[in-house]
Amino acid sequence: MTPWLSAHWFELLAAAISALDVWLATRRSMISWPITILASLLYAEQFRESHLYSDMLLQGVFILFAIYGWWHWYRGLKAEGSVRVVTPTWIRLVRDSTLGALASLLLGYWMARHTDASLPWLDSALTGFSLVGTWWGARKYIANWWLWIALDTVYIGEYIYKQLNLTAALYALFVLLAALGLRDWRRAQKAQARHAQTPQIA
Repeated sequence: MTPWLSAHWFELLAAAISALDVWLATRRSMISWPITILASLLYAEQFRESHLYSDMLLQGVFILFAIYGWWHWYRGLKAEGSVRVVTPTWIRLVRDSTLGALASLLLGYWMARHTDASLPWLDSALTGFSLVGTWWGARKYIANWWLWIALDTVYIGEYIYKQLNLTAALYALFVLLAALGLRDWRRAQKAQARHAQTPQIA
């Protein structure tokens, strides 16, 4: 094993599993949820070592949301034969975004005052809105991909600053995967609409 690989193998493993997780989510695959849990466990340890405590806590919430998303997608799968894409109302989007902003402020204040967290306000803001994105993904809202494109772009800069270059490269890949997810979910949504308009023959 080369010195570089010896020093970065854990981050590389976490990045590879996380990339697989996002790709599976773009395909609306049920397997994405247990992979999310594994990736979150790995990155919780990575972020602990990097003093990105908000991101570390976020991984624990990701695990809880993954359990919920797994159940919610499976319930929809049993009822309809496929995981259906949902377009939420603007009221729900604004409500969730407001809650994300509030969570960001509260977490940022606590991290800045009570820990040695690196970049406490930025990290907390990304954490708060990542919770929103994860919730939207679990609820099958197509808007989750727009939010992830924005968040992952900011994450790239944060991880470059923290010299987590593998993770920064991973998040660049996440931006591309989120764009693919948006495209594929749009196609699925259009197919759903066509199916709904097709008369059903008894």
